[in-house]
Amino acid sequence: MRFDNAVFETSFGVASQLKKSDLPEIAFSGKSNVGKSSLLNKILGRKNIARVSSMPGKTVTINFFKLDSCRFVDLPGYGYAKVSHSEKLRWAELMETYFSSGRDIRLVVQLIDMRHKPSEQDLDMIEYMNANRIPFIVALTKCDKLNKTERINQLESICSALTKYGNISVVPFSALKGDGTDELRSLIEKALN
Repeated sequence: MRFDNAVFETSFGVASQLKKSDLPEIAFSGKSNVGKSSLLNKILGRKNIARVSSMPGKTVTINFFKLDSCRFVDLPGYGYAKVSHSEKLRWAELMETYFSSGRDIRLVVQLIDMRHKPSEQDLDMIEYMNANRIPFIVALTKCDKLNKTERINQLESICSALTKYGNISVVPFSALKGDGTDELRSLIEKALN
């Protein structure tokens, strides 16, 4: 599969704008400022196809990127405290509509910052996917910010927190150094076959 020929296709800010899906989709979910755009750029082998922002909560739309045989879907980041209640409700409706609209979602890549234990919102998202039988894997971002011992300890701790969801693939990832890129690409390709 060619990852480097993705093109930005469209984005939607409210649930009523979502169009029907005609291709398999790989969705990317995570808290604001977890590094979704950086991960997407690394996997796609492009510098700025997904816009990276220093301000958390910047992705307020669902963004679609078209590849040869699928779409990558960048979901809005959740959990940013400085967003109004009405904005949080809009995001929730957008996400609920996305997941319940009969789309061909082959895989969700759930991003968690490896430096921290999974947040309540991370676990809520995992619980939702598990309950709705949506296939998912976990990418632990910013692994380059930990030393070897911290990395081992955090990986063990996070995997332990996720054991009740079964045998989930958990991939330490660094947008800076490229750790985990090939493994994530391989898991995505496997989900599409």
